[in-house]
Amino acid sequence: MLDVGDGHSLYWEVSGNPDGKPAVALHGGPGSGSSPRLRSLFDPDRYRVVLFDQRNCGRSTPSAADPVVDLSANTTQHLVADIEALRVHLGIERWLVFGGSWGVTLALAYAQAFPERVTEMVLAAVTSGDRRETDWITRDMGRVFPREWERFRVGVPAAERDGDLSAAYSRLLHDPDPEARATAAHRWCEWEDTHMSLAPDAEPSLSIADPAFQLVFARLVTHYWSHGCFLEDGQLLRDIERLHGIAAVLIHGRYDVSGPLDTAWALHRAWPGSELVVLDDTGHRGGGMTTAIIAATERFARGQGE
Repeated sequence: MLDVGDGHSLYWEVSGNPDGKPAVALHGGPGSGSSPRLRSLFDPDRYRVVLFDQRNCGRSTPSAADPVVDLSANTTQHLVADIEALRVHLGIERWLVFGGSWGVTLALAYAQAFPERVTEMVLAAVTSGDRRETDWITRDMGRVFPREWERFRVGVPAAERDGDLSAAYSRLLHDPDPEARATAAHRWCEWEDTHMSLAPDAEPSLSIADPAFQLVFARLVTHYWSHGCFLEDGQLLRDIERLHGIAAVLIHGRYDVSGPLDTAWALHRAWPGSELVVLDDTGHRGGGMTTAIIAATERFARGQGE
């Protein structure tokens, strides 16, 4: 555990070769927590792999599952500072940064704040945290899944159904009634499973998770999305020049309805040294995603940049 202030302690772990190439893996969500699966993306003989649970989720404390836990000290800026504090704590000079989904947004924010600490980047299911992306997921995608979206929308009070659905769900997830919180968390996770379903091997995961995990996940996602991910709109693309000179592989599924390909395309076009890998067999996850990530980490382990 690492004390990062504000009453927060982060769970972290290191695996692989103690003398290997350092890499940090940033999980998605926000709020999904790290997973042992992330270790399998790196050759343990070549890499020193750092995993950690972001604030208020996984094994980090306090947990967002507790409805009285204040989330005000959980922002993108706090998480960027946490990553850097962990790097310093572990005595790592520079490291490869991997991120998946929300972890991509966080990875980009961290790398733009500390480009001198980043050797390479591997980014899968590319996101940027822009309002356009969250509006797409919470509202526009109702055109793709109208029945499921209607169930999602009617989960909030009638007066809030035409507004910011993330903010409306966030308020429900802070309701003093535990049954109201649990229902809101389950409905949010059902919708997440729906829009991540366009992949040959897609199966529900969040909607069948335990209620405590659902509450953590839903509270943190809605907290971030209702605050614009604590970033200026378009910030990460605007400041992409800070990453010029850093080799990166951007990996994205052509059938990713959760996050359409145009975000990855725009980043790639603006980022010399980046490579865009488009997978024709997957959506937000599954298919050839893992194979493509491992190919990228193996290449960087061999010291091959572009």
